[in-house]
Amino acid sequence: MKRGWQRGLIELRQSFTNGPELFSHFLWPVLMLVALFFLRHRDFGSSGLLLGALALPSILGMNAAMGMVSMSQQLTADREDGTLLRAKAIPNGMVCYLVGKVVSVAGGLLVDLLILLVPGLFLVDGIALGSAHWFTLVWVLLLGLVATLPIGAVLGSVFTSARSQGLIQLPMLGVIAISGIFYPITALPGWLAFVGQLTPVYWMGLGMRSALLPSAAAAVEVGNSWRHLETAGVLSLWAIAGLLLAPVVLRRMARRESGSKVAARRERALQRVA
Repeated sequence: MKRGWQRGLIELRQSFTNGPELFSHFLWPVLMLVALFFLRHRDFGSSGLLLGALALPSILGMNAAMGMVSMSQQLTADREDGTLLRAKAIPNGMVCYLVGKVVSVAGGLLVDLLILLVPGLFLVDGIALGSAHWFTLVWVLLLGLVATLPIGAVLGSVFTSARSQGLIQLPMLGVIAISGIFYPITALPGWLAFVGQLTPVYWMGLGMRSALLPSAAAAVEVGNSWRHLETAGVLSLWAIAGLLLAPVVLRRMARRESGSKVAARRERALQRVA
């Protein structure tokens, strides 16, 4: 565990000293801030609420949930270039690798959220801040990361090449579209709103809204409530499912890895470049 933490902290530090990775840390938050800029004065119907205020906490929840995509992409890339095979070859190497990857991905996400949250608080009106709200934000964020990062590890074990990661991006965009991130889910048809509530993205967005919006904003939510118990319950179910499934899938994937498979994947990659 200690070596895993050290590995994760090293990877996290490297991500902020590497030009392309540093650029990626700022790109998505800046794009979201631009979207918030255009939404900041737009009203949501006759509710008296601003779309910018509704969207900021939702985007924070969405970005945290997207950690599963980052986890999947990094695990697939490490599998393709042989990093996982090298980790498998040393005692407790896989455990060290996974702990390190969780630390680096979660740490990067937290920094990205701060890059978005701090200027966002100055950009949009209608955000409520208080000790109770910050407590809610912390438990929703931590539980949400536990719910989504193991699922990302499972997805990274399923796909064998970085090129196949595009198969994840499109469904994730669809999930975001029906999860009430940029518009309250109550504006969607009933059946589509039900599907959206099956995903952790919706519940992380709802939890973030409950943490950063005034109580009156719950009027635009399902049941006119923040549904904290339901949020904790659904995210816990996703967390339990991921924590039970991820070790099984990862062990099976690690057993199938070999030097010949890594060499074959490298050869195919070189052929594509050529």
